[in-house]
Amino acid sequence: MATVTITEIIDDLRAADEITRRFERRYWLSSADFYELYTQGLLDNGEHTEDFALWAGFYEIKLDREQALQELSQQRLQQLRQESEQELIEIEPSEPKLEVIPA
Repeated sequence: MATVTITEIIDDLRAADEITRRFERRYWLSSADFYELYTQGLLDNGEHTEDFALWAGFYEIKLDREQALQELSQQRLQQLRQESEQELIEIEPSEPKLEVIPA
């Protein structure tokens, strides 16, 4: 089991987002719409196989990191609510970590 920090998640998310945006600009298609076509096997005559494989891979990374970020955020919110004895919740900077089971 590996540990991933929120900084690593955000860095990965930023990189994946940047790369998917490049493909969106190149092919004039959102990553979500592209990925739907890609996973249905409806794209490519072989000419863009490498681009499409990269785009799909980075989109999957983006989805995974978004899910991890949401999970960490929910854990942090629950922790803050449990620790708060007042109506207002005070948030201090911290570096939460997520335990990840390698695929």
